[in-house]
Amino acid sequence: MLCKIFSTIILAAGKGRRMCSNIPKVLHRIGGKFVLQYVIDTAIRVGSKDIYVVYSDDYGKNILKDTLGAQNNFVDWVLQNPVCGTGHAVNQVLSFLSDDIDILILYGDVPFVSPYTLRKLFDAKPVGGVSLLTAFLRKNSGYGRIIRQNGKVSNIIEDSDLTEDQKDIHEVNTGVMVVTGRDLKRWVNCIKCVNANREFYLTDIIHMAWLEDCTVNTVFPKDNNEVSGVNNKLQLVELERIYQKKQAEFLLSNGVFLSDIYRFSLRGKLYHGDDVYIDVNVVIEGTVCLGNRVNIGIGCILKNSVVYDDVVIYPYSLIDGVKISSHSIVGPFARLRAGSELGSESVIGNFVELKNTRLGEKSKINHVSYMGDADIGNMVNIGAGVISCNYDGFDKHKTVIDDNAFVGADSQLVAPVTIGAGAKIGAGTTVTRDVLPDEMIISRVRQFPITSWKRILKKDNGD
Repeated sequence: MLCKIFSTIILAAGKGRRMCSNIPKVLHRIGGKFVLQYVIDTAIRVGSKDIYVVYSDDYGKNILKDTLGAQNNFVDWVLQNPVCGTGHAVNQVLSFLSDDIDILILYGDVPFVSPYTLRKLFDAKPVGGVSLLTAFLRKNSGYGRIIRQNGKVSNIIEDSDLTEDQKDIHEVNTGVMVVTGRDLKRWVNCIKCVNANREFYLTDIIHMAWLEDCTVNTVFPKDNNEVSGVNNKLQLVELERIYQKKQAEFLLSNGVFLSDIYRFSLRGKLYHGDDVYIDVNVVIEGTVCLGNRVNIGIGCILKNSVVYDDVVIYPYSLIDGVKISSHSIVGPFARLRAGSELGSESVIGNFVELKNTRLGEKSKINHVSYMGDADIGNMVNIGAGVISCNYDGFDKHKTVIDDNAFVGADSQLVAPVTIGAGAKIGAGTTVTRDVLPDEMIISRVRQFPITSWKRILKKDNGD
């Protein structure tokens, strides 16, 4: 965090036509997080006193403010309408700014500028001048070029206004800068609309500073990926891969084994113990905590869950809002939904679904079953094809299965119902009343032969 007091303007009113989407480009996601939210969070991390986000309502609604406003109630949202360029966008904020503090200008579609780089930018700002973030790029198409005279920055020419000679300049403008409020107000109010796009360019203030003999110092990012922006879906995907590779490398350096750093997605936060193994195509969403020696198989999705030590999750299982205690086994192809909790040494097998269900210690549901709104005790065995009928079309009802009970295959438990400790349910039973402890019940249609039945053979029609 910087010690000095400053305000931040984030320009986020771009129409994003090249995204070919009705969603504003800064509301697309990288790593499960809105592009604009990265920029807001960075402004917070470096200690901005005020944050102003300039947005537009070109989509007929205040989509941006409606989506992010509640979780960023400290942000001042400033509407730009119509959208007439970056200079016009900053002009909408001028009346809110203090004269005597520095103003940091960021872009809502450039998510990865680091706090380290921004601290360098503040350190480089001269008194009465500007500090500007630039970069040297081989692929410089689309960027404004830095014009220097005798080594000093004198101007920025936008890509659409370049001469043929200027197109060969590889030092480009990122748009990120620091300028004192008083100077920013004076210069922005003098911007003219004289360019190919008929817009008011914020970059024109650099030439104004040079004409006043004000110093413009430049700073380069540590990594050029910091200044990569999102203008189309290809760039969005490229930044996603950059982000995911960085997360994977960090996890590997801290002891998590990822079988392939290019086939792992972290869309939130992952906390972990030692000797965690994660196979390919695993997705982590929200906040996930993994204990020691957790093994996650191919294609699993874990979201907002806690997994304790020595748990094995077999391939293609979906874990969402669940607590799994130590030495348990899940999957393959299991779905554990919000509110479910597994006791230690429990087993959830293939094609089993739980919803809002507690499964006790050493209890097992091995095959093709559904348990919803259930409280299952310890040492319970639930056979293949068992379901809790928890919904009557209006309300959800609870199923309780006490310790050491045994539920035979293909049984239906019509909630609300309680199965007592040690009770045994015969296969194919529909349970509609409470079962007493140690009671054994069965309800199925009696099997009998049809003696007059004869098989009719299909005639061969030559097909």
